[in-house]
Amino acid sequence: MKKIFFCTFTLALMVSCANRNKYSGSYYDFEVRCLGSELDGTVTLESYGRGRNYLDASTQAKKNAVSAVLFSGIKQGNSGCDRNPLISEVTRKNNAEFFATFFADKGPFLDYVDVSDERIDNKISRESKKSKNIQQRKVIVNVNVLKIKLLMKKNKIK
Repeated sequence: MKKIFFCTFTLALMVSCANRNKYSGSYYDFEVRCLGSELDGTVTLESYGRGRNYLDASTQAKKNAVSAVLFSGIKQGNSGCDRNPLISEVTRKNNAEFFATFFADKGPFLDYVDVSDERIDNKISRESKKSKNIQQRKVIVNVNVLKIKLLMKKNKIK
């Protein structure tokens, strides 16, 4: 009886002293996911962003959505979105200056992305996760792929 008690006590002590995950959801990395495509050349995407506050995280999520359309393609979610990127890695490197200004804070990329529901953009969602220093946001956005393609053609970026 004493052995069973001692084993149970030792096991409980080991479990309580085990290393626990000290990180919240803000340190997780999520990929952009396709929710659907429209006939007007836009795609609806679920994107995540991290920032110091709600607004920074929301803006970063928009930037991640446009970046995924341009450089990595949309691999997750609905098959309605183009799985191939619009721009190759070589083209991205050759036009690094253009993309640096395109993705600048409050840059032109914002002209090609809209939040699906503006009311959601003004509220703190239940889908946000917070840690001490970083907040993570999930945002549903519409990216106008057709307008982005026209911009790339206009600037002779292939």
